[in-house]
Amino acid sequence: MNAFSIDSGTAMLIVVAAIATYFTRVGGYVLMSSMKRIPPRVESALNAVPAAVLTTLVAPPFVYGGWDIKIAMAVALVIGLRFPGLTILVIGWAAVMAARYGFGLGV
Repeated sequence: MNAFSIDSGTAMLIVVAAIATYFTRVGGYVLMSSMKRIPPRVESALNAVPAAVLTTLVAPPFVYGGWDIKIAMAVALVIGLRFPGLTILVIGWAAVMAARYGFGLGV
């Protein structure tokens, strides 16, 4: 068995997950395009999706990460109130690197 071999169970899981993902995306498109008007509740739910996804990505590292992650996220939050996305990314990265290598946190 080499590094690039895959068993049939794993291959089947990848194929089934790809099919499920495809049909979920296409189903959503078909459902939304078939509506003449989007109901207010559906529109409210769709407007909440970006915040829910962001929370899902940010909360676990903040809760379970070290102080380097917490400091970088706090810095990115403050910077995010004033500057655009790429600036937040660069300054957040610099903050985590400073916390890790400058102050020895999280290494």
